[in-house]
Amino acid sequence: MDWRRKHVLGLSDFRPEEIEFVVDTARSMEEVLTRDIKKVPALRGKTVVNLFFEPSTRTRTSFEIAGKRLSADVVNFSSSVSSQSKGETLLDTARNIEAMRPSILVIRHNASGAVQFLSRHLSCSIINAGDGSNEHPTQALLDLYTILKSKGKVAGLKIAIVGDILHSRVARSNLHCLGKLGATLWLCGPATLLPREMARTGATLTNDIREAVRDADVVIMLRIQLERQKSAYFPSIREYSLKYGLNKDIFALAKEDAVIMHPGPINRGVEISNDLADCSRSLILDQVNSGVAVRMALLYLLAGGAQ
Repeated sequence: MDWRRKHVLGLSDFRPEEIEFVVDTARSMEEVLTRDIKKVPALRGKTVVNLFFEPSTRTRTSFEIAGKRLSADVVNFSSSVSSQSKGETLLDTARNIEAMRPSILVIRHNASGAVQFLSRHLSCSIINAGDGSNEHPTQALLDLYTILKSKGKVAGLKIAIVGDILHSRVARSNLHCLGKLGATLWLCGPATLLPREMARTGATLTNDIREAVRDADVVIMLRIQLERQKSAYFPSIREYSLKYGLNKDIFALAKEDAVIMHPGPINRGVEISNDLADCSRSLILDQVNSGVAVRMALLYLLAGGAQ
């Protein structure tokens, strides 16, 4: 298919065939990563700017490596050293960066809708690396890619997403991504962190982790996003862990070949026990590995590589 998108802002308007095209491109990119010299000249002469207004380890590093593997010039920009600390607006900051003529801006911001706003005012391509509690499209795409490598399919799988659903941009993007490809999705968390309107997406909602995990093919655990919580959503971390933490007894309810995923960072002993985080059925590090190939694919496509 022809790639016609200028931006990747979210997955809500992606067609299934577009998602599959990204996955197919990521497979080609992963082949590059198996070589002794893990570099191709596909983006030589292009500049990718990672514009992050929130802390990030995996996503920013993954985009940096992805750009360099494609021979792009990569610039990392942190809000802690930006003029925003002096009162400059987000738009003025972005326009000043754009004036240096980057090809692609990779943006993470704590405000939902920030990337959509900037896309209406900037001429360069934008990739959403997470905006508030709205979406995190590249995480959902790498989750999909990881599941496909493990299971060979997504359609018909029961996938349980457990944790702080209310504040999770990962959960929202996965609903769009995995749901469009035929997965049966279950969302689980405390009633205060599980928006009832998410039932409209076709997902099944439950407050019982046992019900969510029972016969699941994939269990995706989410951390509690305390930095986004403005009030108390549960009595204590200890009580949350007892009711919604994944341990061996709970995971035993899943299918025998079920796998565990987590977008990171992990709060060990809270949403997942140490032994499960490090067990052979954990794909957490596989997700990190998949992230480089998927982000290489998106940078390549937005830079016109498929034309």
